[in-house]
Amino acid sequence: MSEHNEKPTDAAGPLVRDSHVDPATEAFLTHRNLLFTVAYEMLGSAADAEDVLQETWLLWAGVDLGTVREQRAYLVRITTRQALKRLRTLGRRKESYVGPWLPEPLLTAPDVAEDVELADSVSTAMLLVLETLQPTERAVFVLREVFDLDYDEIADAVGKSPAAVRQIAHRARGHVAARRPRDIVSPTETRAAIKAFQRAIETGDLQRLLDILAPDVVLLTDGGGLKQAALAPVVGADQVAQVLGNLTPVALLQPAQVNGHPALIVRLDGAIDTVVTVRIDGGLITGLYAVRNPEKLSHMEWETTVSR
Repeated sequence: MSEHNEKPTDAAGPLVRDSHVDPATEAFLTHRNLLFTVAYEMLGSAADAEDVLQETWLLWAGVDLGTVREQRAYLVRITTRQALKRLRTLGRRKESYVGPWLPEPLLTAPDVAEDVELADSVSTAMLLVLETLQPTERAVFVLREVFDLDYDEIADAVGKSPAAVRQIAHRARGHVAARRPRDIVSPTETRAAIKAFQRAIETGDLQRLLDILAPDVVLLTDGGGLKQAALAPVVGADQVAQVLGNLTPVALLQPAQVNGHPALIVRLDGAIDTVVTVRIDGGLITGLYAVRNPEKLSHMEWETTVSR
């Protein structure tokens, strides 16, 4: 994963809003949060999404704006093409990744949850579902279902005919529907599950923990070979509860808004050690996702704006 520790507001290099900003820069900054969200949903990596935005800016800076009919669509097209290139490279990197690979968590503002579809689209559970799509399918699904682009615009972005894009969209939609959480869970329900989970861990009450875990719950831990983590999924409520019962008692569990949903930040000596997000089906936790890889935690120090 590439190193990228600048804040998102600085990540576009020399781009700074001022009274003398040129039209190309102004257009890019206007749509920057949208472009980041497109790239992030395609890649599941904030660091790679920021790199894609750098590449998008460099390409956009060389465009004759007089030839551009719709700036937003043009910028989305550049971003999508760059993200597709990177997605194929990222796929090769994941093949040699140590243990389960999880998306890079983002600290998001509470108001993201107000846009239910956007919050759902950036959730850890949904990003993992998108991981099961082929690169072009993923791009088409994201652009159509999340950002509501028309088929002609998507065709330009992915280099396919509109008819082919319709078929890809239909196939991707069915694939995602079969794998995504059955219901969109309210923030209140997720917050209640997180609170119960936190109390169970803090008190060591394994029975309370078992009460909120689905029998077939799956725990994925991403240490990336840099932090201790299970190298394979932990499956089943008893096994997951046993692993969680071993959490160090000196850890501080801090509720937070991560990827548009309530989550927990685990801190050791004040530093972020782990970020835990959940998937809920039928009122029970069916998926627990713990990111420990320190290279994936840099975007947890400040809020990242996602938009569509």
